Amino acid sequence: MTVVGADGLARPSWASVDPLLMHYYDTEWGMPIRDERGLYERICLEGFQAGLSWATILRKRPAFRAAFSDFEPDVVATYTEADVERLLGDAGIIRHRGKIQATITNARATIALREDGGLVDFVWSFQPAATPRPLDHSQVPTVSEESKALSKALRRKGFAFVGPTTMYALMEAVGIVDTHLLGSHRRGSSGVWPG
Repeated sequence: MTVVGADGLARPSWASVDPLLMHYYDTEWGMPIRDERGLYERICLEGFQAGLSWATILRKRPAFRAAFSDFEPDVVATYTEADVERLLGDAGIIRHRGKIQATITNARATIALREDGGLVDFVWSFQPAATPRPLDHSQVPTVSEESKALSKALRRKGFAFVGPTTMYALMEAVGIVDTHLLGSHRRGSSGVWPG
């Protein structure tokens, strides 16, 4: 079910109160990301989000970008153990060794994927034939056959922290599926799927 805000726009409950989440929902969530750096950043941030709220990640996103060289894969791929230690001391980000190391690993995997057509075409090749049409949040899937397949395929390509649920969240966030509720003002706004 959507919540109609003071501005008259219908949003899901998770994006109806916090101004940061509201802005993210209105301007970013579900819009297609088709550039390598942007998609690499989202894969990494979705990995950091595992077990936490997306609001926490959004609040820390500027610090993440500063800490990880604006998520430029060619730069992050050169990070060493000294960089891992530096990042573990950075209170502005989520200080989780495995997730920090995964961000470096994923930069290297992103670069390697360029030989096979690149990260963007690879990830978008898992777009399903149809997208969910949820009326309320209980009808929004948390995993799909495509997110399971994407997770396995990315792991085979050397990526880490890319489980099927995390990959479904990625697919929602970057427009590969449209899980905006049917009553939402954003439904169909990505240009990828009709309303």
